[in-house]
Amino acid sequence: MSYFVCRHRASNVPKTHASTIIPMNLDWLKTGISPLKDLLSFLLSESRTSDVRKKELLRELRNNLNIFHNGFRNEVSPDVIIDMLSNEAIRTAVSHNFSFKKLKAGKIEPYHIFDERNRKYQGWDAEKLVDKIDEKIEELKIIKKMNGNTVKGVSNNISLMLGNCYYRMKLLADFIRGPK
Repeated sequence: MSYFVCRHRASNVPKTHASTIIPMNLDWLKTGISPLKDLLSFLLSESRTSDVRKKELLRELRNNLNIFHNGFRNEVSPDVIIDMLSNEAIRTAVSHNFSFKKLKAGKIEPYHIFDERNRKYQGWDAEKLVDKIDEKIEELKIIKKMNGNTVKGVSNNISLMLGNCYYRMKLLADFIRGPK
C-alpha cells in the first residue's frame, strides 16, 4: 500500500497536523514503470511530425504517462494527478474530425498487449481506445468536482479508476509503437 502525504491544510485540522496521510494503493503502477521509460522516449521521437493534431495527441499521451510515472515516484496525491491529467488534445482532435488511424491503423492484436488486464481491448482500434481514455479522464475530473474538489472519501475506487486510465494509455502507446 502506498501512502500520499497531502500538504493542504483543511479548515478543521490544527496547524500542527497540516499534512494528512491518505492511503492510496498504487502498487499496480510498480510493474509498469521500467517499460514506461522506453515508451516515453518512443513517444517523444514519434511526436516529431508535421501533423499538428497527431503531434498534440502524442505529446498529451506522453505527458499523461509522465504524470503517472512521476506521481508514483514522488507519492503525489490522487487529487493532484487527476488535476494534471489532460484530455484537451483528444477533445480538439475530435472537434476537428481527426482520423485516429493516423496514430496507428488496424486493431489491437495480442502481441500489442503486455498487461493481462488489457486483454479485453483486443480487437479495438486507436479511436475506440482513445475515446475510453478520454471518458475515464472526464469521469475522474467530474467525481473530484462533485466531492468538493477532492476524491478523498468518495465511494468510487479511485485507485482502480486511475489504474484503468494508466493501463489504457500504456496500451495505446504500446499499440502505436508495435509492429505495423
